[in-house]
Amino acid sequence: MGLLDDQTQKSYYEGSNHGNYQFISLDNIINNFIFGYTGEDNLIPKVKTSTIAFHAQRSLAELSFDTFKSTKSQEITVPPSLTMTLPHDYVNYVKLTWSDASGIEHVLYPAIKTSNPQKPNQNADGTFDFDHNNDGDTDDTGESELNYASESTTSSNYTSTTPSENQNSYDDDHYSSAMGGRYGIDPAHSQVNGSYYIDDLSGKIHFSSNISGKTVILKYISDSLGTDAEMQVHKFAEEAMYKCIAYAILSTRVGIPDNVIMRLRRDKIAETRKAKIRLSNIKIEEITQTLRGMSKHIKH
Repeated sequence: MGLLDDQTQKSYYEGSNHGNYQFISLDNIINNFIFGYTGEDNLIPKVKTSTIAFHAQRSLAELSFDTFKSTKSQEITVPPSLTMTLPHDYVNYVKLTWSDASGIEHVLYPAIKTSNPQKPNQNADGTFDFDHNNDGDTDDTGESELNYASESTTSSNYTSTTPSENQNSYDDDHYSSAMGGRYGIDPAHSQVNGSYYIDDLSGKIHFSSNISGKTVILKYISDSLGTDAEMQVHKFAEEAMYKCIAYAILSTRVGIPDNVIMRLRRDKIAETRKAKIRLSNIKIEEITQTLRGMSKHIKH
């Protein structure tokens, strides 16, 4: 029986579930694994379904980081607070850009020399302020811990000042506001697109002041475990999932011969590498077209 026998072409094109045939759900991965890898005379004679589900989710998360096409994107207009809340399924960022009126993206660069450290409130004499209620009494219940400010001075200075490397006043590609005064600048930060830093503790992205009001796009990596709809595997990596689950189950059991575990490990690595190559989507025609451009002579 074909996989599409229960769906007509009319229902597909008039519906909203387009392009999902290239994926297989995690539930189907688990069911197929139970059918093909467990039971009498199979690789794993006996295993709980919950154990398979646990290792399937772990394998999905691990493969999402460097094998699957798990990059997501989110677009916002930067508010006056110059902050952006990290998405709920955020794991790591790929890049941040801002989009101009023509829809062209300009890459933002991380400001690695600033941060938002915790700032405990201090009294006039420099001692720490433990008065959470501002009633002059520090003996109240719950006032034995430090009282922290909502934002550090370092962070507020960063967002309120346009850094010299981000100043937009220039003429003929020379920064007129700093003509002759930029000796020793780091070329990696000599750009006008703007900068940002990520405060993982508060779950916020802080932008430089020249990004206020602009359309910012965050491209980030997800572990594909946020919702049931996200828990799906590309068919190019289906076999890699089976090998990962099998290796994870047997490598945690007692009494399995080392040669069997090593064979499964090699199978897992081989299938993961094969899936990565397939999902890289390399097209020889596109590479050829790019290489043709390298033969052009550019006059200086």
